[in-house]
Amino acid sequence: MGLTKSANFTEAQNRKAAIFKALGHPARVAIIEVLLKKQACICNDIVEELPLSQSTVSQHLRELKEVGIIKGEIEGTSICYCINEKVWEEIQTELGRFFAAYKPTGKCC
Repeated sequence: MGLTKSANFTEAQNRKAAIFKALGHPARVAIIEVLLKKQACICNDIVEELPLSQSTVSQHLRELKEVGIIKGEIEGTSICYCINEKVWEEIQTELGRFFAAYKPTGKCC
C-alpha cells in the first residue's frame, strides 16, 4: 500500500496490516514456529531448520524484525534471534480483540 493511501487509515489499522503482512509468508511463519519451539535465542539453527538459503532466511528475519515480532542481538559474528515478548503480547491482545469483535448473529448471507 502506498504511503499516501496508508495515511487514510488509523495507526492501529496500519500496525495490524504490517503484522499480517509480516506473518503472511510461510517462511516467516516457519521461523516464528522455530523460535517458539526453542524458547531461546537462536543464532545459526534457523537456517538448518528451513529448506531455504542463508540469504533468504536473512531477508525473512529482517521483515520480522522490522515490525518488531522478533529481536536480534549480535554475538560474535552471528546475530541471535528470539521472540520480542512485549510485541508478542501486543499481537495476542490486538488479534484477540480483532477476532472477538465478531459476534455471529445468523442474519448475514
